[in-house]
Amino acid sequence: MIVEIVILAMIAAFLGLRLYSVLGRRAEHEEESIPHRFDAGDEDRKGEAVPNVAQLRPAQPVQQLEGMLPAVERGVRAIAAADSRFDILGFLEGAKGAYGMVLEAFWTGDKETLRELCDSDVYASFSGAIDAREAAGHTLDNKLIRIEDYKIMGAELDGRTARISVLFVADIAAVTRDADGNVVAGSLDDAVESRDVWTFSRDVKSSTPDWILDETDEG
Repeated sequence: MIVEIVILAMIAAFLGLRLYSVLGRRAEHEEESIPHRFDAGDEDRKGEAVPNVAQLRPAQPVQQLEGMLPAVERGVRAIAAADSRFDILGFLEGAKGAYGMVLEAFWTGDKETLRELCDSDVYASFSGAIDAREAAGHTLDNKLIRIEDYKIMGAELDGRTARISVLFVADIAAVTRDADGNVVAGSLDDAVESRDVWTFSRDVKSSTPDWILDETDEG
């Protein structure tokens, strides 16, 4: 009997130790916080504030603002703040298109298109050059081969008027012909690099999104 009692006691002790070991590990795991897919987030788990996604999203695409001078970047952001429809990528694509349209209109003597795309001062300059060219009996046979690069060089918000200056680096083949079609200057075989800084302006309170060419300069 004594031997049986000792054996039963040993078995009971063994089972007790096994049960404690299993329950002890389970209790330790239950004390750990198990994240769930639909948890409120780090704010509930760690007491840390979760940043709003909108606060992390830049007002303008980062790649387009990189490399800008601080004053230029401030100007771009000021324009964006004043005009909810302003988009820097859309503006640059529009400026690139306007560059080609204005050049083509000037080369062909299309004053109507120039009047639509330019302010009065720039239009007057283009118009005067066209008149002088026609008076000399010259025509331009120019071609915009490609725009190598274009980037914002300046930006400001003056009251309700936004102004943005863009540098265009382009390859242009320029030929001037006389009244008989003879080449007076230039060649279509040799493209020349042109660097132009054009400034576009817009009333940010205007109901239309149109920008106009406000100033031209060499880059």
